[in-house]
Amino acid sequence: MKHPAKSIRTFIGAKDYAESIRFYEVLGFKVQSVGEKMAVVTVRENIAFYLQDYYLKSWCENSMVFLEIDNDLESYWEAIKVLGLPDKFPGTKLSTIQRNDWGNEFFLHDPAGNLWHFGIFKENINE
Repeated sequence: MKHPAKSIRTFIGAKDYAESIRFYEVLGFKVQSVGEKMAVVTVRENIAFYLQDYYLKSWCENSMVFLEIDNDLESYWEAIKVLGLPDKFPGTKLSTIQRNDWGNEFFLHDPAGNLWHFGIFKENINE
C-alpha cells in the first residue's frame, strides 16, 4: 500500500504556553497559531509539530522528539548553545554531544520537560 502522506507531526504539551512559544521562537522555529490553545511550530518545510496549551507532567516528561541534522551537528550545537536557553527559560537543559555506535546526538529539554534529541546518523557524519 502506498500512503499519500506529505508530513508527520507529533503533539507536545506546554506547562506555560506563552513561555513555550517564546522558547521555540528563540530557538529559531516559526510558531503560528492554529487556534486558541494550539500552534503549529515549523522547523523547516514539512518538518513541524503541534504545540498544545495543555500540560500533564507524566506526558510531557516522557515525550521525546528526534530531529535529524543534515551533516554538521557540532556547528548546530554551538548555534543552540549561544542562545543561552537554560539561562532564559527555567527548567531547560542542554547536554553536550554524545557519541554513540549509531551516530551522534545532543539533548535539549524544553520548559515543559519535553526531550529533544538532535542527531546525525553514523553514515552521514563527515569526518
